[in-house]
Amino acid sequence: MKKRNWREPWLWAVTVFSLLLAVPVLLIFTSVLVPQYELWHHLFETVLSDYVYHSLLIAFSVGALTLILGTGLAWLVARYEFSGRRTLQWLILLPMAMPAYILAYTYTGMLDVAGPLQTQLRDTFNWTYHDYWFPDVRSLGGAIVMLSLVLYPYVYMLARTAFSEQSASFYEASRSMGVSGFAYFRKVAFPLARPAILTGTALAMMEAFADYGTVQYFGISTFTTGIFRTWNGLGNTIGAAQLAAVLTSFVLVLLLIEKHSRRRLRYFHQGQNQHSAKRLTLSPVQQLWTVLFCLLPVALGFIIPSVQLTFWAIERATSQVDEQFVNLIWNSFYLAASAAFIAVGLAILFAYAKRLRSHWLLNSQVQLASLGYAIPGTVIAIGAMLMLSAADDALNQLTEALFDTSVGLVFSGTLVALLLAYSVRFLAVALHNVEAGLQRIKPSMDDAARAMGLSPFAVLQKVHIPLLRASVLSALLLVFVDVLKELPATLILRPFNFNTLAVRTFELASEERLQDAAVPAVAIVLVGLLPVVLLTRALELSKNEAN
Repeated sequence: MKKRNWREPWLWAVTVFSLLLAVPVLLIFTSVLVPQYELWHHLFETVLSDYVYHSLLIAFSVGALTLILGTGLAWLVARYEFSGRRTLQWLILLPMAMPAYILAYTYTGMLDVAGPLQTQLRDTFNWTYHDYWFPDVRSLGGAIVMLSLVLYPYVYMLARTAFSEQSASFYEASRSMGVSGFAYFRKVAFPLARPAILTGTALAMMEAFADYGTVQYFGISTFTTGIFRTWNGLGNTIGAAQLAAVLTSFVLVLLLIEKHSRRRLRYFHQGQNQHSAKRLTLSPVQQLWTVLFCLLPVALGFIIPSVQLTFWAIERATSQVDEQFVNLIWNSFYLAASAAFIAVGLAILFAYAKRLRSHWLLNSQVQLASLGYAIPGTVIAIGAMLMLSAADDALNQLTEALFDTSVGLVFSGTLVALLLAYSVRFLAVALHNVEAGLQRIKPSMDDAARAMGLSPFAVLQKVHIPLLRASVLSALLLVFVDVLKELPATLILRPFNFNTLAVRTFELASEERLQDAAVPAVAIVLVGLLPVVLLTRALELSKNEAN
């Protein structure tokens, strides 16, 4: 009985916090119980078909492009030896630091009718606007390309790790049966890496479903833009929640399809002393084409837009860097830092509780709480607002009954709403890192500490936390940067007169002040480079372990 007592506080804490984090998502689905006949009739007659068509087309097109690009790059880097490979293997990750909406603003400024490229073409050849054809970046195809350029690293990371860990025995056995070259990739390597590739593709598609800044700026009607219009334009909170429920259903169906597609894919290595297949050396001509192929997405997704943003930022720095800009940096910093500490703290609680007692109910609660990463930020923001508005109403009714006064918006009108939404959205990021760190700590260390009379909290404080320092730091940094880039949840839930770098970038770009938007955009991109460095080091370590 004593053994159970010291575990109960951890179990109660997990139950309370997991329910708190799950309520915003659950409220989205309960909104369907409140009929909105007029709204849905209006949507059916006007824009609902566009929402469905555009959202699905963008998600599946981005999934296809990221799968092809990410898998191809991963195969070249993992399988072949060529000049510059060691440098290119981390350069390929750089577009992750570039939010899609910033990429969209930058390329619009560069490629639009009044942009430098088209202006130079007209001046050089003495053309007028109607004398030539130029692709329209503000289009459905443009949005798909922008999203694919920043999301392909999701597939690349997982596919590269999977290819690097494949044993040389697979290749040798295949060669003995006359299977080599592309046939080996198609029949052996790709099927073995398929679970990882499908997971990366599903992540990219979920991010495409969740995007708001890019599609809003390009004027494309999707579920995310429809939720904002219903919320702000029509003032219909319940209707916005019901649209969010439909979008969430698409995402959950995608998750089920992804899990179902790899339910029987189980590949195991035969032993621990496996060695990766030796990389094949390419001819000089093949090396040239390989380097160009690897550089192309890096140039389009990071180098070219970064150079353009830097030029614009230098031109406008004197007019944009002022006291207001310093406040933007400070708001963004302490908001992201607060959310990171909360998310990592909850991740440590959940992961350690699972270590203390692995039970299906506890595991289910943790999975429910960490589902938010698969849910678009717009959806979570709507759910958080519904939850906290109800809490504010209840609190004001109580204070009016007891003290004949109203306390106002204590939760829904403050940073509490943002921190709740960020915790729901990014808990999974922190939990993944913390659980991975805990798995590397032998259970015998827990038993030894407990035998010395230490309580579970003391074991966590004196044994695990010091050993988890690297994992916790990685989790803090990843959540920090994700919050810094998050746009839709911040737009919906930010308190009145409160701005961040992401929101200011969006506002300036929406006003077509693209050069002014470069200053906060550059700040976001520079901070976004930090997790890329961490991911590069993690991939390098995994490759060394595989070898």
